[in-house]
Amino acid sequence: MHISSGRWLFGLLLALVTAVLWGVLPIKLKQVLQVMDPVTVTWYRLLVAGSILFVYLAASRRLPRVRPLGRKGGWLLILAIAGLSANYVLYLIGLKLLSPGTTQLVIQVAPILLLVGSLFVFRERFSLGQGLGLMVLLLGFTLFFNQRLDELLSSLSDYTAGVLIVLLAAFVWAFYGLAQKQLLTVWNSLQVMMVIYLACALLLTPWAQPLQVLQLSPLQGWLLLACCLNTLVAYGAFAEALAHWEASRVSATLAITPLVTFGSVALAATWWPQHVLPEQINWIAYVGAALVVLGSALTALGPSLMAGLRARRVRLAAQL
Repeated sequence: MHISSGRWLFGLLLALVTAVLWGVLPIKLKQVLQVMDPVTVTWYRLLVAGSILFVYLAASRRLPRVRPLGRKGGWLLILAIAGLSANYVLYLIGLKLLSPGTTQLVIQVAPILLLVGSLFVFRERFSLGQGLGLMVLLLGFTLFFNQRLDELLSSLSDYTAGVLIVLLAAFVWAFYGLAQKQLLTVWNSLQVMMVIYLACALLLTPWAQPLQVLQLSPLQGWLLLACCLNTLVAYGAFAEALAHWEASRVSATLAITPLVTFGSVALAATWWPQHVLPEQINWIAYVGAALVVLGSALTALGPSLMAGLRARRVRLAAQL
């Protein structure tokens, strides 16, 4: 069983770096998607990130061996590849129809679906604190969509389609997450990601159009490169954060990612109004976004919060 190093401040800083990188990612992707299609953008991101990992693991003589996988591991790998490929492509399709902030907020459903899946697959417990977090999250979504609830519930507009597509991206990501969790018993995280990234890129190759990159402006070209490196660096910071801090606290910190996106969009719309449009939502929606973040954090911290409360009760009982 993994035990964190105890360097919580370093872990917190790495988690914040991850949240910032993931928070600004949809803003950069939105600019690249003006010229390139979602499949091709995903193909470049996975190919670049996977190739860098391959060079690093080959140089350090840590390339994964296929034999330890076995038949079960092979099926899990196929599930992970299909899940991540679908997640990346569906996320970008949804992003083309929605604003960066809305997309990033809706994708917060993904870790909740992973939690629900873990209840059935790994027999994990669902605590009272996690139930409270889920209720707060659902209330937050209701408030966030307050201006467009009628549209979401009564028509299939581009906005509704975008929300449904991002929800589907979250759903398939949960399958990927469950499969990856099992693969980590055979390979380490870098080996798993290298194989999955390169396999996903290979899977998408027939539909990718690499020459679209020649149509990008210099700014969009740099943004595409930044998106590719973001895929690698953000995950590296996330994995390193887990080495120094508890997973629940890292997950709770990453829940602020949508707020980073909303803040980044506001700044970018002020500085570069010709490229980035501000979010078209009211103050109730912003309150809803904050509640979604709070609900996500409570869901991540639920077990440790309840354990802390039980320990405090035991101490008080002992003192009495």
